[in-house]
Amino acid sequence: MNEQRARLRDLLAGPEMIVAPFVYDCLQAKLAAAAGFDAVYMTGFGTAAARGYPDLGLLTMTEMVANARAISQSVNVPVICDADTGYGNPLNVWRTVREYEDAGASALHIEDQVFPKRCGFLAGKQVIAMEDMVPKVRAACDARRDRNLVVIARTDALAVNGWDDAIRRAHAYREAGADLIFVDGIKTLDDLKQYAEKLGDLPLIYNGDLLPIDDLKKYPFKITIHIGTMLTIYDAIRSAMTDLKRTGKLGVGTSSQVFEAFVETMGVADYQSLEKKYTD
Repeated sequence: MNEQRARLRDLLAGPEMIVAPFVYDCLQAKLAAAAGFDAVYMTGFGTAAARGYPDLGLLTMTEMVANARAISQSVNVPVICDADTGYGNPLNVWRTVREYEDAGASALHIEDQVFPKRCGFLAGKQVIAMEDMVPKVRAACDARRDRNLVVIARTDALAVNGWDDAIRRAHAYREAGADLIFVDGIKTLDDLKQYAEKLGDLPLIYNGDLLPIDDLKKYPFKITIHIGTMLTIYDAIRSAMTDLKRTGKLGVGTSSQVFEAFVETMGVADYQSLEKKYTD
C-alpha cells in the first residue's frame, strides 16, 4: 500500500482544507514538508520553467513523470501532480495515469484544454468538447490500480465559455468518476465566491492566493494549491542575482547559519551515518 496516497484519502475524508504549496523540485518539496504542510503540489508551470520553457504545452509526459517521481521519492507527504491534458485521447490518458501512479504520485489532474495547452491564467485558452473530455475522465479513473490514487478533473471552460458551461462540465466530470473537481482561472474575489456558491455541492480544488488561508477555510474547498510559493521563490532568486551583479556581495554565505540549515534539510547527517555503517 502506498502510504502517502492512503494519507491523502484520510485527509480528504476529514473536515480540514488541505493546503499544498506549489513546488517544482525536490528541495522545495523538502522545505514544504519540513514546514509542516500535509501535501505538496507539483506545478506544471514551474516544472516547465525549471527546464527553461514557458507553460505552453512544450513538456512531454515523460519529462513531467520524471519530475513527479523525483519529488515523490524525496518526501513522505502526498504529492499532487499536474498531468496537463493527459497527453492525448482516452488511451493516452490511461497510460499517463499508469505512469504517474508508478512514479509515486498521490493525485493528478487532467484538464479539458485543447492540446497544446497553456497555463490556466494565460489568455488564448481553448477547450475540447465536454463529450470528448468525459471519456478521458472515465479512462483516468479506470486506469488506476491503486484505488487510493486521487483523480482530479480540471476544466478551463470558465475563461472560454463562462460559468454555465463550467458548471455543466464540472457535474459531468464528477459523474464520470472524478474524485475532485478543479475549475481553473479563478482570478477575482467574485470568481471565488461564484465558484463556492455554484459548485459547493461538489468536492472542489482551488488554485490561487486571493485570500489568506484562514479566510479560504471558510469556503467549501477540499484542497487549495497555493501559487504564492512559486512566485516568491522566483522573486527571491531574481533579487539575489540582481544584487550580486550590482553590489558584488550577498548577505547570506557559507559562513551563515543558512548553510547549516541547508545541510540539515538535505539530510547530510543521515547519509553520513549510513555511509559509516558500511565503511567501519
